[in-house]
Amino acid sequence: MPRPKGSKNKVKAIKGHRAADYAAALAEKNAEMEQLNGEIADINGQITELKAQLKSKKSAVKSLEKVVAKLEAKQAAEEAKATQEARKAEIDTAVQKLITNGISVEEILEKLQ
Repeated sequence: MPRPKGSKNKVKAIKGHRAADYAAALAEKNAEMEQLNGEIADINGQITELKAQLKSKKSAVKSLEKVVAKLEAKQAAEEAKATQEARKAEIDTAVQKLITNGISVEEILEKLQ
């Protein structure tokens, strides 16, 4: 038995009726493609706007980090100064107590060394 020619899976075309379907489908797909291109353009615009916002926010954060670092340094310096003043006041009171107890200044200096 001879083999039939052509593919068994070949789509059988109907004349006249299919031409109108292709035109309608083509118009529909073109409209859908235009809509998607418009949405892509909008999204790209939003992305560039958000990138600009991100850049400005990052620069603001950097400047605030610098300010915070300066304030922390000032706070540490003031705490150190307050600690030193407290120690100085404590030493002064201790020296005054020793003087009132009748110990001479020379003896106090010897004890401190």
